[in-house]
Amino acid sequence: MKILVTGGAGFIGSAVVRLAVARGHEVVNLDALTYAANPANVAPVADSPLYRFEHADIRDRAALDRIFAEHAPDAVMHLAAESHVDRSIDGPAAFMETNVTGTFHLLEAARSYWLAKGRPDTFRFHHVSTDEVFGSLGETGLFTEETAYDPRSPYSASKAASDHLVRAWAETYGLPVVLSNCSNNYGPYHFPEKLIPVVILNALHGQPIPVYGEGRNVRDWLYVEDHADALLTVLQDGALGRSYNIGGNNERANIDLVRDLCAILDRLRPDAAPHGDLITFVADRPGHDLRYAIDASRIRDELGWQPSVTLQEGLERTVRWYLENEDWWRPLLSRDGVGTRLGVGS
Repeated sequence: MKILVTGGAGFIGSAVVRLAVARGHEVVNLDALTYAANPANVAPVADSPLYRFEHADIRDRAALDRIFAEHAPDAVMHLAAESHVDRSIDGPAAFMETNVTGTFHLLEAARSYWLAKGRPDTFRFHHVSTDEVFGSLGETGLFTEETAYDPRSPYSASKAASDHLVRAWAETYGLPVVLSNCSNNYGPYHFPEKLIPVVILNALHGQPIPVYGEGRNVRDWLYVEDHADALLTVLQDGALGRSYNIGGNNERANIDLVRDLCAILDRLRPDAAPHGDLITFVADRPGHDLRYAIDASRIRDELGWQPSVTLQEGLERTVRWYLENEDWWRPLLSRDGVGTRLGVGS
């Protein structure tokens, strides 16, 4: 299969690219190389004859038409997105432009290509989204595929809008789509503005480890390589028009997650004082959702997929990867916004 992956130089997208190439698929990686993208993320497959890179923006319809015509993909996996909630609070426009307008242009380019090919029933457009579109849970309950949308940040609102666009293009034009909504990802190649890499890198530098509010916000954590496996499963075996929630079955309060990471670092890279001493509680983020939790029974029951990496195992792997790959993360520390508190609101 030849797959066009948008955002394939990002965190989740690059995991998909690496796994797809490893499994023998041809991959065309379309990426605008914005601040969170990194060509080094796909270095392990960059020399493969199965891999091609296209430096393009999903908002550029002419570029999209050229790429579809030149590469003739069998499927699209749409992962290109602005994804950092804090940045969306400070600058929502970029999220609307990429996540909404960009998705519109990609859908139209895919539809035009699909029609020109005679509407092949083997074509797939896989839209990759987030559980944040469902809003915030209380202390109990799980997000299912039928949960009503209730986005609460500019980021999640933009992703909700893109989900609705994809469903509309399926209903109105018959475009063959599948959708997935995932819980929080973590693992190797995670850009150092998100919680887990911030904890690891701040601890290594002896800097305060910021925890929003009281740290009681709960997330379900999904190892990124498990997610890539799930996404390829949905692409190949998912029912047309169907959506699949993908979770790690690993709920953890932020403060407990941070303490787990500090304990791993105490063991692998001990310092004069415990790394947990660096934990610093800071003002909470505006509109900070209390809890996300995924019911992933549909993908398990219908497609036979379930996560293979426990949270403790995944955190250990992640910490070891950052300890062994300073040459990857150090150049990223100078990128715009990294190491700076964002999303404080007005």
